[in-house]
Amino acid sequence: MKKNILIIGGGPAGMEAAANLDRLGYNVILIEKDKQLGGHLAKWDRLFPDGVSAKKTLDALTAELSGVKCFTETNIQSINVLDKSYNAILSNGITVLADAVLMASGFDLFKAEKKEEYGYGIYDGVMTNADLEKAFREKTLPSKAPKAIGFVHCVGSRDEKAGNPACSKVCCATAVKQACEIKEVYPDADVYCFYMDLRMFGRHYEDLYLKAQKEYGIRFIRGRVSEVAETMDNRLLVKAEDTLSSKPLKVTLDMLVLMAGMRPSEAGRSVGRQLNLTTEDDGFFSSSDNMLAIQKSKLPGFFYAGACTGAKTLPDTLHEARSAALEIDRYVKDNFKEQ
Repeated sequence: MKKNILIIGGGPAGMEAAANLDRLGYNVILIEKDKQLGGHLAKWDRLFPDGVSAKKTLDALTAELSGVKCFTETNIQSINVLDKSYNAILSNGITVLADAVLMASGFDLFKAEKKEEYGYGIYDGVMTNADLEKAFREKTLPSKAPKAIGFVHCVGSRDEKAGNPACSKVCCATAVKQACEIKEVYPDADVYCFYMDLRMFGRHYEDLYLKAQKEYGIRFIRGRVSEVAETMDNRLLVKAEDTLSSKPLKVTLDMLVLMAGMRPSEAGRSVGRQLNLTTEDDGFFSSSDNMLAIQKSKLPGFFYAGACTGAKTLPDTLHEARSAALEIDRYVKDNFKEQ
């Protein structure tokens, strides 16, 4: 008999793991809390560093799921551990007896309104990286060209006051990508990036940064933004410190984009609380071994993939999903030999 594998989360990690487990001969049940599969990928327009279409990437992942039972708008109502399996009751009324479970709950974006000094939800010209990506995707950017646009890195990341001292890993590259894209739409606008440290560590990431300076004329200012206020003519006055010159700085902008970082998924944590899954200080799930077994939890037959254990890029997430599928296959073969 085919063994049942339950995957919690239908983002890229869950989708890629589901496709691989299906090919390995398992009965895969994939649940997703939103109306469609894809997680944050479904809400993005283009991906760094090459500007490839997010939709094209998502379509390729979706095409591999023909043998997978997918339930959208579905959550875990309750889940508990049996002898060698997990009993999960889904919000759609279905009960799943799973021989192994993969947590692929991803991440939530930091709520930018918590950083009141940046004016998100207060001033019309302030938006998040997700808001801007939606505008790119739906082609709803303002028709009136802004004169100046700013990007603020590390909003809710590397910030102890915000409760997240860790780096979100993708914000720098996303900011540089979006800054280049905004210059393509508004070529005459002045575009600024306010950063702490630029962490452009992946293949072609540094090339993207150099291209942003040389070809697009993006201005990079090393320093945290301290305050945003609205001027009499409804523009945005941004106060910051240029730490390279050790001088305070004021810039007047028409649009300010806040690079909201990654936070642990509340939907994933809700499941974690039912099973007493351990978390790190940053709130993401703890792996059995951060070096040798990042896909394994401390419960037998319960596995992780993707950003539920910390911030990751999309390629890292997909690689981890494939690895998790192999670990699940090994676990089932080792523990259900008599069946």
